[in-house]
Amino acid sequence: MSPYKLSGTTVVSFSGGRTSAYMLRQVLDNNDDLSDLVVTFANTGKEHPATLEFVQECAERWAVPIVWLEFRDDDAGFSVVDYATTSRQGEPFEALIRKRKYLPNPVTRFCTIDLKIRVIHKYLRSLGLSTEETPVDMMTGIRADEPRRVVKIRHRKSTSESKWATMVMPLADAGVGIQDVTDFWAAQPFDLTLPTINGRTLEGNCDLCFLKGAKQVYSIIASDRDELIRKGDWWARMESSVVSGGKFTGDGARFRSDRPSYQQMLDYSDTQFDMFADHDESIACFCGD
Repeated sequence: MSPYKLSGTTVVSFSGGRTSAYMLRQVLDNNDDLSDLVVTFANTGKEHPATLEFVQECAERWAVPIVWLEFRDDDAGFSVVDYATTSRQGEPFEALIRKRKYLPNPVTRFCTIDLKIRVIHKYLRSLGLSTEETPVDMMTGIRADEPRRVVKIRHRKSTSESKWATMVMPLADAGVGIQDVTDFWAAQPFDLTLPTINGRTLEGNCDLCFLKGAKQVYSIIASDRDELIRKGDWWARMESSVVSGGKFTGDGARFRSDRPSYQQMLDYSDTQFDMFADHDESIACFCGD
C-alpha cells in the first residue's frame, strides 16, 4: 500500500517548506477520500514572508484547506488564524519566551516543540480528533536521504505528546530524496521563493534562526540590510532581555554562546564574508522541511 494512503484521521504537519508541500501533494494524489485529512501550518511569527505566501498559494492552487495555528499563552494554548491575520513580527515566539523566561538554544529547542508540535496537538484535542486511546497519524516531511533524522524519530523516547499522535514519515518510506523534491518543483507553475545567492537558498522558513551558522546569518543580513536588520532587531532584542515579573530587563542572554550575539552580527554585517564559508556549522531543524 502507498505510504501516502490515509488510514483513519491523519494530520499533515505542513512546515511551509518545499519538502512538506511535496508530501502534501502526494497525499492529495493518492487518496480519493480526504475526509480524514487535516492539514496544519503552525506559524511562529518569524517565518519568512515568502513562506506565508507559499502556504497560502498551496491551499488555493490545490483546493485544500490548511489550518493556520499560533501559540497563545492562555488556557487554550493556541489560536486559529489565517493568511491575513497571522503574526508577522514574532509575537507568538516572544510570548513563549516571556512564558518560559529563558531563550531556546541548540540543546533545548523548545521553540519547535512549543510553537509547532504542541500547538497542533492542542488543536486536535480541542476538536476531539486525538485521544490517548485513538492517537492520530501525523505525517512529517522527513526524506529518505536524511537518515539521522529518520532514526531519531523512529527511536524517539516517549514524551507527554507522543501519546496523542503517531509520527509517520511517508517520504522516507517511499525512498524520496532531495532530487525528487527538486525535480517536482521544477515542473510546477509556482514555487517557494526564498532569496538565493549563487543558487543557494540563504534563508529557511524561520528568518534568522539561531541554528544557522554565524556567517550564514551575516550573509543573510548583508543580502538585504534594511529588511534583514529589521528582522535581526527582534533576535537582538530577545538576546538583550530576560523575563522578570512579566517585564523584559537586559541581562545579555544568548540563543547560542558559541558565536557572536545577534547585535554584534548586526553591527558587523557590513564586513565582507565568504558566502557559506561555514555552511556545515548550521544545525538541522525539524520545523523547516
